[in-house]
Amino acid sequence: MSFQEFGLSEAIVHGVQCLGYVDPTPIQLQAIPTVLNGKDLVAAAQTGTGKTAAFALPILSRLGTHEKTPRALVLEPTRELAAQVHDAFKDYARYTNLRVTSLFGGVGYGGQETDLARGVDIVVATPGRLLDHLEKGTLKLSSVQYLVLDEVDRMLDMGFIPDVRRIVGACPSSDQGRQSLLFTATMPPEIERLASFVLKEPEKIEIGARRSPAETVSHYFYPVSVMQKHELLQALLEKTEYHSVIVFSRTKAGADLIAARLEESGHSVAVLHSDRSQGERTEALAGFKNGTFEVLVATDLAARGIDIQGVSHVINFDVPLHAEDYVHRIGRTGRAESSGDAFTLITAEELKEVESIERFIGQKVERQKLDDFPYRYTSLFSTTPLASAKPRKKIGVRRKR
Repeated sequence: MSFQEFGLSEAIVHGVQCLGYVDPTPIQLQAIPTVLNGKDLVAAAQTGTGKTAAFALPILSRLGTHEKTPRALVLEPTRELAAQVHDAFKDYARYTNLRVTSLFGGVGYGGQETDLARGVDIVVATPGRLLDHLEKGTLKLSSVQYLVLDEVDRMLDMGFIPDVRRIVGACPSSDQGRQSLLFTATMPPEIERLASFVLKEPEKIEIGARRSPAETVSHYFYPVSVMQKHELLQALLEKTEYHSVIVFSRTKAGADLIAARLEESGHSVAVLHSDRSQGERTEALAGFKNGTFEVLVATDLAARGIDIQGVSHVINFDVPLHAEDYVHRIGRTGRAESSGDAFTLITAEELKEVESIERFIGQKVERQKLDDFPYRYTSLFSTTPLASAKPRKKIGVRRKR
């Protein structure tokens, strides 16, 4: 099926075609007709499946032409996701007169208030900043016809569910004609309760195996002592052929330290975590996408939702505390049917988390030992069968310009 066969408006189809979209993804094939038919929807799908277009295209098509009050509201857990979804809406709506704005923290209120005063059709927002505008009286949700709760499992992790309930309560009810769409990678009991509160007789869609890493990603565990983690990270980067790399740290301080050490060794590095200003975060993502930076060091802020094409490798400097986050982290590579590699540095202190990950994904992850690396602490290797990882020539590595 083509996008034109869905019955989307001509302007939206034109926008999609200009972006080079050819074949709808599985979630688009299932979700777009449901949304066009006016039904509520709960969709379990991992990021990178094309879900933004799955809700944006039919909503834009149904909105038609510009009106002064917001009729579509999309909630996102982070500033980066809000900015990304805002840009997607603008791209899809390029041949319409519909207006979209984004509301998130880290930037001033002035530009956001100006947009709202001029009149917008679509608001993409994080919960905190949206509530600020509601309290200030600069935004009213009384005309909202389409409500999208995106990455709801991430909003649960970040403690946003009470805020989300307040926001839903400020919108027209389902009985007043509001159509609601909920997207999540997992469905724990608290999200099921939220879905029953927000949605009315929803259609249900599940795309892909939510516990399994993408088949396009090869992933390995590298046992090492805590004292040699930075050394091994440097050695992996020196002996691996890569295009661009995301290195995940468990903490913000750890991310800053990793970035500083990599910069000292000549790597071009960007840092992404919640203590960075919005300008710094935007610059980091843009520079990583355009090749200015070859390495992005990030906390789990970047693990979900951020869509960066062409990432060849993910390296987990720290094992994530939650097994689910492992799948999200390594899912930053191997996207859009490209292949990718994911390396995780594991220490004796992290074996509990390692075992949790393997139970969660239902498979044993191969342990590897980097050839020619001067391991000084070998107790972890005595009980762990290891495969030898031979160095590969570095070809086509992005360097600082």
